Amino acid sequence: MANEKINGMGFHHIGLKAADFQKSVAFYKALGLKEVVGWGEGEKEILMLDLGDGGKIELFASGGDEFSENGKWIHFAVGVEDVQKAYDTAIAAGAVSHIAPKIMELDSRPYPMTIQVAFVKGPDGEQIEFFKQVK
Repeated sequence: MANEKINGMGFHHIGLKAADFQKSVAFYKALGLKEVVGWGEGEKEILMLDLGDGGKIELFASGGDEFSENGKWIHFAVGVEDVQKAYDTAIAAGAVSHIAPKIMELDSRPYPMTIQVAFVKGPDGEQIEFFKQVK
Protein backbone atom coordinates (compact mmCIF):
# COMPACT_ATOMS: atom_id res chain seq x y z
CA MET A 1 0.00 0.00 0.00
CA ALA A 2 1.59 3.25 -1.12
CA ASN A 3 1.81 6.31 1.09
CA GLU A 4 -0.47 8.93 -0.43
CA LYS A 5 1.01 11.88 1.46
CA ILE A 6 4.76 11.31 1.03
CA ASN A 7 5.62 9.62 -2.25
CA GLY A 8 8.18 6.85 -2.09
CA MET A 9 8.06 6.49 1.70
CA GLY A 10 8.97 3.05 2.97
CA PHE A 11 11.08 1.31 5.57
CA HIS A 12 14.80 1.91 5.08
CA HIS A 13 16.60 1.04 8.30
CA ILE A 14 16.56 0.88 12.07
CA GLY A 15 19.60 1.90 14.14
CA LEU A 16 20.98 -0.11 17.05
CA LYS A 17 23.75 0.87 19.46
CA ALA A 18 25.73 -2.34 19.93
CA ALA A 19 27.55 -2.94 23.22
CA ASP A 20 29.82 -5.49 21.50
CA PHE A 21 29.99 -4.38 17.87
CA GLN A 22 31.76 -7.46 16.46
CA LYS A 23 29.44 -9.83 18.33
CA SER A 24 26.39 -8.04 16.90
CA VAL A 25 27.85 -8.05 13.38
CA ALA A 26 28.56 -11.79 13.64
CA PHE A 27 25.05 -12.46 15.01
CA TYR A 28 23.23 -10.62 12.23
CA LYS A 29 25.48 -12.16 9.56
CA ALA A 30 24.63 -15.60 11.02
CA LEU A 31 20.98 -14.72 10.35
CA GLY A 32 21.91 -14.14 6.70
CA LEU A 33 22.13 -10.32 6.65
CA LYS A 34 24.71 -8.91 4.24
CA GLU A 35 27.00 -5.91 4.69
CA VAL A 36 25.93 -2.99 2.51
CA VAL A 37 28.12 -0.10 3.58
CA GLY A 38 30.16 0.92 6.59
CA TRP A 39 32.14 3.91 7.78
CA GLY A 40 34.15 5.16 10.73
CA GLU A 41 36.62 3.25 12.85
CA GLY A 42 36.85 1.90 16.37
CA GLU A 43 34.34 3.51 18.72
CA LYS A 44 32.83 5.45 15.80
CA GLU A 45 32.32 2.53 13.43
CA ILE A 46 28.92 2.16 11.78
CA LEU A 47 27.77 -0.67 9.53
CA MET A 48 24.56 -1.17 7.55
CA LEU A 49 23.35 -4.73 6.99
CA ASP A 50 20.60 -5.66 4.51
CA LEU A 51 17.78 -7.92 5.75
CA GLY A 52 17.30 -9.33 2.24
CA ASP A 53 14.46 -7.14 0.99
CA GLY A 54 16.24 -3.80 1.06
CA GLY A 55 15.39 -2.99 4.69
CA LYS A 56 18.48 -2.53 6.82
CA ILE A 57 19.86 -2.57 10.36
CA GLU A 58 22.39 0.16 11.08
CA LEU A 59 24.79 -0.95 13.83
CA PHE A 60 26.70 1.63 15.86
CA ALA A 61 29.84 0.69 17.80
CA SER A 62 30.37 1.75 21.44
CA GLY A 63 26.71 1.41 22.35
CA GLY A 64 27.26 0.36 25.94
CA ASP A 65 24.20 -0.19 28.09
CA GLU A 66 22.74 3.30 27.85
CA PHE A 67 19.74 4.19 25.74
CA SER A 68 19.72 6.85 23.06
CA GLU A 69 18.32 10.26 23.96
CA ASN A 70 15.77 9.46 21.25
CA GLY A 71 14.33 6.65 23.34
CA LYS A 72 14.29 2.96 22.63
CA TRP A 73 12.30 0.74 20.39
CA ILE A 74 10.27 -2.19 21.68
CA HIS A 75 11.13 -4.64 18.91
CA PHE A 76 11.58 -4.86 15.21
CA ALA A 77 9.76 -7.42 13.13
CA VAL A 78 10.92 -9.11 9.98
CA GLY A 79 8.63 -11.00 7.65
CA VAL A 80 9.78 -14.57 6.98
CA GLU A 81 8.48 -17.58 5.07
CA ASP A 82 9.32 -20.07 7.83
CA VAL A 83 9.03 -18.75 11.40
CA GLN A 84 10.37 -21.93 13.02
CA LYS A 85 13.46 -21.98 10.78
CA ALA A 86 14.15 -18.28 11.44
CA TYR A 87 13.77 -18.84 15.19
CA ASP A 88 16.04 -21.91 15.15
CA THR A 89 18.65 -20.06 13.10
CA ALA A 90 18.66 -17.15 15.55
CA ILE A 91 18.97 -19.45 18.58
CA ALA A 92 21.89 -21.28 16.90
CA ALA A 93 23.53 -17.88 16.30
CA GLY A 94 23.37 -17.05 20.01
CA ALA A 95 19.98 -15.39 20.43
CA VAL A 96 17.98 -15.98 23.58
CA SER A 97 14.42 -17.23 23.23
CA HIS A 98 11.82 -14.71 24.29
CA ILE A 99 8.63 -16.26 22.84
CA ALA A 100 8.79 -19.60 21.02
CA PRO A 101 7.00 -19.86 17.67
CA LYS A 102 3.24 -19.80 18.01
CA ILE A 103 0.17 -19.23 15.90
CA MET A 104 -2.21 -16.48 16.96
CA GLU A 105 -5.70 -15.78 15.72
CA LEU A 106 -6.29 -12.04 15.89
CA ASP A 107 -9.69 -10.42 16.16
CA SER A 108 -8.29 -7.71 13.93
CA ARG A 109 -10.02 -4.99 11.91
CA PRO A 110 -11.13 -4.71 9.18
CA TYR A 111 -10.80 -8.52 8.92
CA PRO A 112 -9.68 -11.38 11.20
CA MET A 113 -6.12 -12.49 10.67
CA THR A 114 -4.05 -15.51 11.68
CA ILE A 115 -0.34 -15.01 12.19
CA GLN A 116 2.66 -17.05 13.28
CA VAL A 117 5.27 -15.23 15.36
CA ALA A 118 8.36 -15.89 17.42
CA PHE A 119 10.55 -13.49 19.40
CA VAL A 120 14.24 -13.71 20.29
CA LYS A 121 16.65 -11.36 22.02
CA GLY A 122 19.82 -10.42 20.17
CA PRO A 123 23.27 -9.61 21.58
CA ASP A 124 22.17 -6.29 23.10
CA GLY A 125 18.85 -7.55 24.40
CA GLU A 126 17.05 -6.18 21.37
CA GLN A 127 13.83 -8.02 20.62
CA ILE A 128 13.49 -9.43 17.12
CA GLU A 129 10.14 -10.72 15.93
CA PHE A 130 9.83 -13.25 13.11
CA PHE A 131 6.41 -12.72 11.51
CA LYS A 132 4.28 -14.54 8.96
CA GLN A 133 0.66 -13.91 8.10
CA VAL A 134 -0.92 -17.34 7.77
CA LYS A 135 -4.37 -16.13 6.63
